[in-house]
Amino acid sequence: MSLEEKIHKDFLPQHLAIIMDGNGRWAKQKGRLRVFGHESGTKAVRQTVEACAELGIKHLTLYAFSTENWNRPKLEVDALMRLLVSSLKKELDLLVKNNIKLQAIGKLDTLPKKAKKELFEVIEKTKNNTHMTLTLALSYGSREEIKNAVKEICNKVKNNIISIETIDESIINQHLYTQNLPDVDLLIRTSGEHRISNFLLWQIAYAELYFTNVLWPDFSKEHLYEALINYQNRERRFGKTSEQIN
Repeated sequence: MSLEEKIHKDFLPQHLAIIMDGNGRWAKQKGRLRVFGHESGTKAVRQTVEACAELGIKHLTLYAFSTENWNRPKLEVDALMRLLVSSLKKELDLLVKNNIKLQAIGKLDTLPKKAKKELFEVIEKTKNNTHMTLTLALSYGSREEIKNAVKEICNKVKNNIISIETIDESIINQHLYTQNLPDVDLLIRTSGEHRISNFLLWQIAYAELYFTNVLWPDFSKEHLYEALINYQNRERRFGKTSEQIN
C-alpha cells in the first residue's frame, strides 16, 4: 500500500498551513547562492499545491515572505520579489486547471509595484475557482495582524459601531486577514527548526504541529503524505478528555 493510499480522505485537515523553511541552507550545502535555493523551492510549492488539490484539502496557506524578511540583504529580497512575479505567471495555468482560488494576506502595499500588480491579476483571474483556496502570506506578521485587528475593533467601539460586551472570538476573527478561512488544523514546518516564527499565532491555537528535518526544496508529495498520516494518528481533544471525545 502506498503512502497516499494510507491517507483517510474523510479525516483530512480542512486548513493546512506550511512554513517553507530551508531554501538558503539547501543552496549553501550545494555551494550555491541562497537565491538558487528559493528558485528550487518553487518545485516543492508546485508539488504540494497539486497534492493538496488531488487529496481534496480545501485550504492551504503558505508562509512565503514575512515582515522580518525585509531585513535580509537587498540582493536576496529583490530576487525573491522577481521570483514571486515569475512564479505567479508560470503557475496561473496550474491554478486554473485545478480550480484553485488564489488569495494573499499581509501588508501587501509594501510589495514592489510589479509584484503587487501580478499578484492581483492572478487573484482576479482565479477568484471564482472553488475546489481549493491557496493563500500566500506575503509581507506577513501575525503580531502586526493582531495589532491591526485590535485597532480596528477599538475604533468601532469608540464610534459606537460595536459595544465592548459583544467582543468575542468571532468578532476578532472577522478583523483578521484570514476572516474567510477556518482555523488551521495542521501546521508543517520544514528544515528541522521548531519555531512558529510569527505565523498565524491566533489561527493555530489548536492546530497540530508537525516538524520535519527535510529542507523545503527537497519536500515532496511523499513527505506531505507522511505528515498527513502522522496527523491522522493523533487524537485532537480541544481541551477535553479522551473519554469525552470517544
